[in-house]
Amino acid sequence: MADQTRPQPVTSYPAGPANQNGYPPPSSGTAYPYAAPPPAAYNYNYYNNNNPYYQQPDAYAVQRATFLRRVLAIFIACFVIAGTVIFIVWLILRPRLPEVRVDSLSVSSFNLSDNFLSGNWDFQFTARNPNKKMTIDYDDIQASIYYDSKQLAETSVAPFFQDKRSETASKATFAATRTFVDNRVVEGIKKETPNIEFDVLMLARVRFKAGSWKARSRFLRVYCGELKVGLVQNKSSGNLVGGPRQCVVRL
Repeated sequence: MADQTRPQPVTSYPAGPANQNGYPPPSSGTAYPYAAPPPAAYNYNYYNNNNPYYQQPDAYAVQRATFLRRVLAIFIACFVIAGTVIFIVWLILRPRLPEVRVDSLSVSSFNLSDNFLSGNWDFQFTARNPNKKMTIDYDDIQASIYYDSKQLAETSVAPFFQDKRSETASKATFAATRTFVDNRVVEGIKKETPNIEFDVLMLARVRFKAGSWKARSRFLRVYCGELKVGLVQNKSSGNLVGGPRQCVVRL
């Protein structure tokens, strides 16, 4: 006969065996207050994201991108530092280009026969260093004389040194012996005689110095244009017309 004093569980399933305290074990649902965890295979796919449309990041690509970003940052930092240093030096020294003045230009033994030209040119000029804190070294100076963009002769000029706020007089001597010129030059010279315009171009390697600081060598270009020479003495010699004039100086 069943024990009427013991409460019977209300369930549609038979009660499990009683534990040592005489009560049935808790139902399996009480061990998990939430829904049962997904299957192991589902868990793996969820956390590893094996979606065919999702690409896992490449570790090598990530490292390379990080390296490139660091290199770019270092390059920008070096550029900013170098620019700042150059700007500070410029503020302190205030470098200025030298000034060049044509003092005289004389022509002798000038002769144009058919398409062959001969003559001697004596070109004298003065270079001035306007800088208060910098000296200038002039080296490897090459000079050429032109007529209407046609080079007639070229020569070298002796190198020289300029102290701060100083002037240096120098010269270049050109000689042409039966240099061939085309008909355009022949017609132009005949048309301009007795006043013929020549151009002088000089290219020099210069270096600016301020105490122990030395700038790197730069090429200095000097253009002295429209130098009109008036020919006399049977149109074979002459001198500069109009007196001294400034040249264009550029780096």
